[in-house]
Amino acid sequence: MAVLTQTNVASTETTKPEINPIPILAVLLSGAFVAILSETILNVALNTIMADFGVASSTVQWLVTGYMLVIGTLIPISAYFMQRFTTRQLFISAMSLFTIGTIICGVSPVFSVLFIGRLTQAVGTAIMIPLLINIILTVIPIERRGAAMGMVGLVIMFAPAIGPTVSGLIVESLTWRWLFYFILPISIASLLFGMKVLTNMSETTKPKLDVISFLLSMIAFGFIVYGFSAAGKGDASFTDPLVFSFLLIGFISLTLFCWRQLKMDTPLLDIRVFRYPMFTLGLLMVMLVMMTMFAMMLVMPIYMQGALLFSAITAGLVLLPGGLLNGAMSPIMGRLFDKYGPRPLLIPGTIILAVVVFTYRYTTLGIPVWVVVIQQAVLMIAVAMIMMPSQTNGLNQIPKELYPHGTAIANTLTQVSGAIGAALFISVMENGQHSYLQSKSIINPTEEELIAALTYGSQQSFSTGFYMALVAIVLALFVRRVTHANQA
Repeated sequence: MAVLTQTNVASTETTKPEINPIPILAVLLSGAFVAILSETILNVALNTIMADFGVASSTVQWLVTGYMLVIGTLIPISAYFMQRFTTRQLFISAMSLFTIGTIICGVSPVFSVLFIGRLTQAVGTAIMIPLLINIILTVIPIERRGAAMGMVGLVIMFAPAIGPTVSGLIVESLTWRWLFYFILPISIASLLFGMKVLTNMSETTKPKLDVISFLLSMIAFGFIVYGFSAAGKGDASFTDPLVFSFLLIGFISLTLFCWRQLKMDTPLLDIRVFRYPMFTLGLLMVMLVMMTMFAMMLVMPIYMQGALLFSAITAGLVLLPGGLLNGAMSPIMGRLFDKYGPRPLLIPGTIILAVVVFTYRYTTLGIPVWVVVIQQAVLMIAVAMIMMPSQTNGLNQIPKELYPHGTAIANTLTQVSGAIGAALFISVMENGQHSYLQSKSIINPTEEELIAALTYGSQQSFSTGFYMALVAIVLALFVRRVTHANQA
């Protein structure tokens, strides 16, 4: 998307009534759906892929980690892509790459080819998600953006919610290759539909790519995402020399990247968007909620199977209604945001979030399954009340020429906060388990003692999520509605 000059703004405003946003959003949402669905659809099939290709779990995990790394490193430079290329060029490129990657994955004869296909899919996804939000900011009037962003929330939550379920059914009945054959027709249809109806939204500015900024960006976000992801897996922790080195290099590169952007007349990623308080406040809330939600999405399945003694199928089904309900509530919350603004949603939403996370501390062995289902459902309703209003209100405040930069920064930090949340809460849980066993001087724990240790560690993780939710409540009190773009 182009960085708009005053002339470009005027041109866009005069032609906006001629743009029908419905087919444009239909194209972008369909593309985003298959892209996000692919992020989670492979998780259930990893064991089968390990057996088929004869690879270890540490190797097969790169199908997930590599996907996330590519997205984390490419989203920061999406602002450059949206200035350099037209909307139509970006969408066709993104969906073409995603489709090609899907085909490669489906027919891959060896693991290395499958991995290349996954990385190709990830490149398309990294372009698609910021493009979707940027187009909404461009073609949708500010008074109706809540409803449009609500549809984005539906796609973003519905796709990963059904991903594991669809994956489990397909893998059980067919082979893991059908996971890619399943999404291929949707991807092709979205690509063809986009080629037919998608038009260019603005002029391009042809900015020059600053290679140093590009390299610093890739190192910074790539190393940070990988470092936090590695810290949450296996026996690794933040004190592990390799993890610590990745994080140190990542944050040093990030500092240099930010310093360089402030010195440049045309930065690769304009961090001056943080001068707009509602954007900064909204982004902080999104990051906190993302991290808190990860405490439930990652720790709870482990806790349900290891301490509550639910079966794997039951644990998966417990999480499904909440994800579906969150997707269904997102458009409703969008309309309420358009009508009433963010505060009537954010303040009760953060309070509900804190209360529900607190109740998880009292979820112990013997609790009925339906209680956990209700907890998860209410939690995801609270997330729907917070995520879209805080992000939309913040993006509404930044001026049009910073839209590409604002969406790139928001998506990047959301991705990074997800990785941080995953590592943080898993680390808190495992450290809690170890400290419990050490405090009891247990060397060879029995099954009951292992359950008690996991319960203690999980409750420590839930407590951390509760404290984050309390911070979100405080931040929500300072949010105010932005009624016009560029309003400070």
